[in-house]
Amino acid sequence: MKKICFITTVPTTIESFVLKTAIYIHRHTDWEIHFICSEDEAFRYNLPEYLHYHSVHMERGISVTGVKAMFRMFRIFKQEHFDLVQYSTPNASLYASVAAKLAGIPVRLYCQWGMAYVGFSGLKRGIFKTIEKIVCWLSTWIEPDSNSNLKFAHEEKLYPMSKGSVIWHGSACGVDLRKFDYTHRNEYRENIRKQYGIPENAFVFGFVGRITRDKGVNELFETVKRLLDKNEKIYLMMVGRDESDETVNQGLYEWSKNNNNVIYTGYSDIVEQMLSAMDCYVLPSYREGFGMGVVEAEAMGVPVIVTDIPGPIDGMQKDVTGIVVPPKDVDALCTAMENLLNSPEQCKKYGENGVLFAAQNFEQKELFKRILEDRKQLLQL
Repeated sequence: MKKICFITTVPTTIESFVLKTAIYIHRHTDWEIHFICSEDEAFRYNLPEYLHYHSVHMERGISVTGVKAMFRMFRIFKQEHFDLVQYSTPNASLYASVAAKLAGIPVRLYCQWGMAYVGFSGLKRGIFKTIEKIVCWLSTWIEPDSNSNLKFAHEEKLYPMSKGSVIWHGSACGVDLRKFDYTHRNEYRENIRKQYGIPENAFVFGFVGRITRDKGVNELFETVKRLLDKNEKIYLMMVGRDESDETVNQGLYEWSKNNNNVIYTGYSDIVEQMLSAMDCYVLPSYREGFGMGVVEAEAMGVPVIVTDIPGPIDGMQKDVTGIVVPPKDVDALCTAMENLLNSPEQCKKYGENGVLFAAQNFEQKELFKRILEDRKQLLQL
């Protein structure tokens, strides 16, 4: 029997990207499965009894408490004798890679779901790129969740060409087509629009994620503001927790909060229904690991607009399921959004293509099957 451990900084990452994979592995092997993340009573209580949980306090950002986290993980690793540890998210990956190397864990897998330093500049970029290189050096294998990020990492010389791979077509967890079921789109669309008072003839642009500069929300707000000056039937739906910070243009943010055509839904566990209410999904991000929301939108028949960055461009087909624009370019974003606004037939075509593309390339169970095969190879089974 093999023992494996999944490590992230916070439990929400495990819940969103790891838990279903772990359950699949449990059902198809006799392996013992453990999690390490910060303490969360609700997370602990809701875990199936066959999944083991170790809490390690990890703060966001650079903190001296990270040394304590490393020592705590080191003790857990020496006690449990894992055959494989898998880590992702910046802080957890640094602490786990150091502790696992010191503890002699034979397979140290870094799931490189985004590189924080890409969105930084100057000294801060240099520091975080060095940390990224250290994590990669300490890991025995690295798996980005997109081919474009693998290419970028090699170009950045984070690790050699012989080290690293992408499973299937990428993504951390694939798309659950039972939840993101296109056949329910019209029903969901009607219900959500009615709930938020959105007219049926309105054109709804949508965004799902954290409200930060790196997600491109400043450009999104500016673009929608411009378009609303020409067409009052445009709406913007912002789905996710409102965690705006100082990186967001406060003038644009306040404008968005006070505009009746900009709707903040808050966190939602029915994202598939929210996506169905949209006519176009927009992700104007500066950096992403993958951008799973792009594939989820496509699965629900929604055309997409993404920036030309590693990750999201792997989750769509340019000029087939949507449009690609340069990052940080309001004029290009405005042109792309206006083109789809004025082209209902193009929107329909992109949406239909997206449903097929998502199903053929990112279906969750097929991805889980391939992840398990990959883990067996890493464990030399």
